[in-house]
Amino acid sequence: MGGKRELKKKVIIGTRSSKLALWQAEWVKSELLRMNPGLEVELNKIKTTGDKILDVPLAQVGGKGLFVKEIEEAMLKGEADLAVHSMKDVPTDFPETLYLPVICRREDPRDAFISAKDGMGFRIKSYTELPHGASIGTSSLRRSCQLLSSRPDLRIMQLRGNLDTRLRKLDEGQFDAIILAAAGVKRLGWSARITELIPAGVSLPAIGQGAIGIECRIEDDFINKLISPLNHIETSNCVRAERACLKKLEGGCQVPIAAYAQIEGDRIVIDGLVGSVSGDRIIRAHQEGKSDDPESLGTALADELLSKGAKEILSEVYGKNIGQVGLH
Repeated sequence: MGGKRELKKKVIIGTRSSKLALWQAEWVKSELLRMNPGLEVELNKIKTTGDKILDVPLAQVGGKGLFVKEIEEAMLKGEADLAVHSMKDVPTDFPETLYLPVICRREDPRDAFISAKDGMGFRIKSYTELPHGASIGTSSLRRSCQLLSSRPDLRIMQLRGNLDTRLRKLDEGQFDAIILAAAGVKRLGWSARITELIPAGVSLPAIGQGAIGIECRIEDDFINKLISPLNHIETSNCVRAERACLKKLEGGCQVPIAAYAQIEGDRIVIDGLVGSVSGDRIIRAHQEGKSDDPESLGTALADELLSKGAKEILSEVYGKNIGQVGLH
């Protein structure tokens, strides 16, 4: 699509319309404008299936790409030139003509523990100080599984909606505390609301958590060239390793799965887990290897998890054999 595309001056970004999604899309827009003076960039705000279904836990909704499918359809129809996603929302398979060439520098990947406030500050100073039977708001089976494995007394309550909605529900007294991705809280300027950042060893992050991905049409040379400087190689390698683990496990939002990779020198170290929804069983694995082949490392992590018993957990949850399970 070479020459003519080079003359293009207007670019349309497909994005969800939540505050966090718009922050991410605006950040990408500002970076593109900074690097390309004279470029015109506009946002196409798209409501996805995941945005429309707010009264049902995501684990019960099922289906692929609840927060990306409609945006991908807009790209396929030419109504957007690129899409900006939270990486933890992106399935491991793409429509035939689309792909994900760019993963931007990662923000803090950890989970944030946020307790209710009163005049004296945070009512509960740490997740380790949660009283018996405390109510915790989260929409994530991954988070609730890890919490319940050490604290089966906790009451896990469904928490859906945008970040501001979730914080409002906490402030209204619906929960003793909530757990959110630290990256989103920080990006929206609400760091002061974070009671405590939970170490990855206590709550292993979601695959791709904290990273922004940019999807586009494979054949669009102009857009590919435009966005390539935003790719952060270390983040990309880590997230690719995590996603390779997810792809091999063929898992999704109906089962607690986590993987978190970090760069140490010229190596990637990656930890993963698969747990039962109740938190009574958690299978953990660890792999290390050269950073030039992240996918193989992620696949090896998945193989280790499966060999240790994750296969049985996944089969129980999906009610079918692994290998027939689609990504959800």
